[in-house]
Amino acid sequence: MTKQRSLKRIALIVSSGTFISKLGGLLRQLVIAGVFGIGAAYDAYNYAYIIPGFFLVLLGGINGPFHNSMVSVLSRTNKRESAYVISSVSTVVSIFLLLITTCIFIFADPLMHLIGPGLNENIHRMAVNQLRIMAPITLISGLIGIGFGALNANQEFFIPSISPLVSSLVLIILVGTIWWRDGALATGEKGAILLAFATLIGALMQWIIQLPALTKKRLLKLRISFNLRHSAVKEILQIIIPATFSSGMLQINVFTDLFFASGLLGAAAGLSYANFLIQAPLGLISNSILIPLLPALSELTNPNDRKSFIKRLRQGIMLTSTSMIALGAIYISLASPIVDLIYQRGAFDSNAVKLVSGLLIAYGLGMPAYLGRDLLVRVFYALGDAKTPFVLSSIGIFLNIIFDWVLIGGPTPWGNQSPFNLGAQGLVLATMFVNSVTCILLLLKLNSKLDGLPLIDWMNDFLKLCLAGFIGGIIALSLKTGILWPNNSMGSLLKVVVPGLASFSIFGLLGGRLMRVAEVQEILNLLQRRLFIFK
Repeated sequence: MTKQRSLKRIALIVSSGTFISKLGGLLRQLVIAGVFGIGAAYDAYNYAYIIPGFFLVLLGGINGPFHNSMVSVLSRTNKRESAYVISSVSTVVSIFLLLITTCIFIFADPLMHLIGPGLNENIHRMAVNQLRIMAPITLISGLIGIGFGALNANQEFFIPSISPLVSSLVLIILVGTIWWRDGALATGEKGAILLAFATLIGALMQWIIQLPALTKKRLLKLRISFNLRHSAVKEILQIIIPATFSSGMLQINVFTDLFFASGLLGAAAGLSYANFLIQAPLGLISNSILIPLLPALSELTNPNDRKSFIKRLRQGIMLTSTSMIALGAIYISLASPIVDLIYQRGAFDSNAVKLVSGLLIAYGLGMPAYLGRDLLVRVFYALGDAKTPFVLSSIGIFLNIIFDWVLIGGPTPWGNQSPFNLGAQGLVLATMFVNSVTCILLLLKLNSKLDGLPLIDWMNDFLKLCLAGFIGGIIALSLKTGILWPNNSMGSLLKVVVPGLASFSIFGLLGGRLMRVAEVQEILNLLQRRLFIFK
């Protein structure tokens, strides 16, 4: 019971910090949308940021390979030895990432030709300058990941979870101040450079805020140490290398999408805006479900605990499916009013709303597969199997390339070769398809690995949730179009809130009361108890 309370407390701390960070991220996107819209500076930024962003998300993020490897090893190591291990790992990683940083700075121009072959000269030049400014993020990201892993291993969870907020605030202050003083920057080189510097300073601040906590816990030793023979150092590096390659597959898919988007004007900026609207709730829900669930799964890997493991696994799958289908239905039915409410101001005009709304619909369709894949990959890690996710992720990259090409018309020097040209939406739908296939393959592999899973029962409940989500979405769409909403800010808010709440309510009643999906029933019962308390 004590351990369960501890897990709940950790989940609460991480969820609270993540929620605050997501609010900061939303405000950051509002500032960017108002200043840059889908103009050249922000379009260039999305290409320039893909490499430093790859390292920042992959190495510096919570649940990334650096974070996970540090937590798994340091949680079994005393503080005095931990400080030495952190110094050794930091030294090795810093040398390696410093070399990569130097290469990125020197070869920024050819890298931009590789990432965005279809960019015009103006956007290409902006992106090259931005990439050179942001190149040090590569080095900083490794230090961030190591520090956050060390803090989590020593029961410090709040600072890592609010880390993105610091980066968002830096960008908001710098860009917002210049916007207030000088007006829109969307078409100028000045705006592009400012955006890059704000991102670099934000990443640096994410590392700096760790230092007081690391010092207080006596984990910070500013010294060069290069001991690859130390058992803990060897173990961390042995985990980091394959986990980095496996986790990096998702980021490679992002690169693939931007590669094909480079010939579509404004597509990179549109993908970024729409993706944020998906990632904000998805990150919060993911942390709330996965962080308390995965330690519990790890403790049930003994064959004698197989029934309990499968029960926990079903719980995770159904909770992720429930949350993602309910949210996806709202995004699909209310895409335009959501984008209009959040983004349409300043340089973000009606054309931008139309582009991002279409992308949001496509993202909404793929939400269950996205989080489901994330869950299943970590289930394999809990079982000590990193090879299967790596292999399937590698296959997914090739499938993503093929479907990206097909769904944007099959561009070649001799013209389009595919009858399907869905534009930027095609890139999102390709990712959705690949994630869905990956989920199915991972489940089938788990079915074999665990000597049988009740997949038919799980599929029946999943289809029930899809039907409930479809009906909830239809209700929301009917309310959106059937009511004459006031043409002002309050009307825009009501146009999202009222149909959204109706969709959630219909989904819950159908999924929980009528179709009797156990996990939805539990959520409804919990809500009823909470509401009863407030009466």
